[in-house]
Amino acid sequence: MNNQAMLAYDEFGRPFLIIKDQGEKKRVKGPEAYKANILAARTVANILRSSLGPRGMDKMLVSPDGDITVTNDGATILEQMEVEHQTARLLVELSKSQDNEIGDGTTGVVVMAGALLEQAQILLDKGLHPMKVADGFERACQAAVARCQEIAQPIDIFENDHEQLIRAAITSLGSKVVSNHQRALAKIAVDAVLAVADMERKDVNFDLIKVEGKTGGTLADTQLVRGIVVDKDISHPQMVKEIRDAKICILTCPFEPPKPKTKHKLDIKTAEDYKKLQAQEKQYFIDMVQKVKESGANLVICQWGFDDEANHLLMQNQLPAVRWVGGVEIELIAIATGGRIIPRFQEIDSSKLGSAGLVKEVGFGTTKDKMIVIEQCANSRAVTVFVRGGNKMIVDEAKRCIHDAVCVVRNLVRDNRVVFGGGSVEVACGLAVHNAADKVSTLEQYAMRAFADALDVIPTALAENSGLSSIDTLAAVRAMQVQQNYPYFGIDCLMKGSNDMREQLVYETLSSKVQQLQLATQVVKMILKIDDIISPTECC
Repeated sequence: MNNQAMLAYDEFGRPFLIIKDQGEKKRVKGPEAYKANILAARTVANILRSSLGPRGMDKMLVSPDGDITVTNDGATILEQMEVEHQTARLLVELSKSQDNEIGDGTTGVVVMAGALLEQAQILLDKGLHPMKVADGFERACQAAVARCQEIAQPIDIFENDHEQLIRAAITSLGSKVVSNHQRALAKIAVDAVLAVADMERKDVNFDLIKVEGKTGGTLADTQLVRGIVVDKDISHPQMVKEIRDAKICILTCPFEPPKPKTKHKLDIKTAEDYKKLQAQEKQYFIDMVQKVKESGANLVICQWGFDDEANHLLMQNQLPAVRWVGGVEIELIAIATGGRIIPRFQEIDSSKLGSAGLVKEVGFGTTKDKMIVIEQCANSRAVTVFVRGGNKMIVDEAKRCIHDAVCVVRNLVRDNRVVFGGGSVEVACGLAVHNAADKVSTLEQYAMRAFADALDVIPTALAENSGLSSIDTLAAVRAMQVQQNYPYFGIDCLMKGSNDMREQLVYETLSSKVQQLQLATQVVKMILKIDDIISPTECC
């Protein structure tokens, strides 16, 4: 303590510590601070650049425990990378914000931020003040968002058996591992969202959509269950495995005799006393089972476990049970079946039971893996997407892909306007920002033109990742947009012979694109405002 700090007292006699190592701190100020921050953030953005688009590459991430994750989802890559630099962490948070708010576009938003910082570095080297650059970027972002809203097209989400929603979901799945099964998974995502959507309020409750996975089978075996899938099995092998017209008792209290909450000791001196205790315990179990039976329940779902004696009594009374069900799943089952969660046996009543048309235990392949499927629920709005795959990595990646697709469909239910992908939006916005910059007489026009140049990074990366000449392809697309005054020309990543993204039906939600532009601009402004970094010497 003596080497690190000194104890002192103020005029009121209150003690405080004076830290002695402030002189050992390393401090980076001014231009050096800008360069260090921009370099760190650009390094992170460049990692994701090759993962953008339908031809983007995957990244393999190995955790300290040896767990392997293969993905090209931007939020997942950054979340699992051990990013230590404080400014680079801002891009990790940026990707999380995009994922939490929109669910898709997590790679594009980071790549966009990296491109803006690259352009900002060029302007700073020319002598522009960081705040001038930040203000110019903000004005350019407003012009780009206005252009996005101008070229956006509303779609009829109910038209042709929800085909437009399926096309939007297919676009979000096009760059993923599951692209070979993208139409089937897109249909599942659309059906799941529409099953739980409140069309009057234009809202979707994600709590009612559960995504469950099990290794084995192929992605083609993935299905939508109109009910709940629980990764548990019936507690006793001799209990019935299929219950029709189920009346479900949902318990959060343990199926065992009550225990005192204080420390206690029980002395048993004779065999008769032991037998009395055993009989009393058995009577507890019999009373509990009897209360459940009297309520009319024919299935028990318990959050806690119960011992073999209780299990045997339940089996003898022909009362199938499921134990160790998680709290989140308990809540979902209660919502789906219309039942009440019962915290004490004294409160068991027929009015609190949930109901389902069919509850069954399902086995998989030659393994002993079993799951409980609850179908034909009283509240049909709760659904489960049940994912199958050859190994755990594919199942986990498929779950992430379905999350993205579900988010895209949710966004279209909220706001049915779409823009067209393939970099067409960025090219159109870049042209609009260039035109807006010509009308600005201050130094901010340079920052606005730099913003327009940064927008080119998305179509450029799409072309590079598709094996095309990025400069030639971008120049050709920009020329077509200007000559034909048609803002829907983009990069033909899949070599379909047409640059018209409207014809190829490559959809992106307007909300996702606007959010990308605004979030990237906000983070870049934040980084440009940092001109002083104070850190311990050992961390530098």
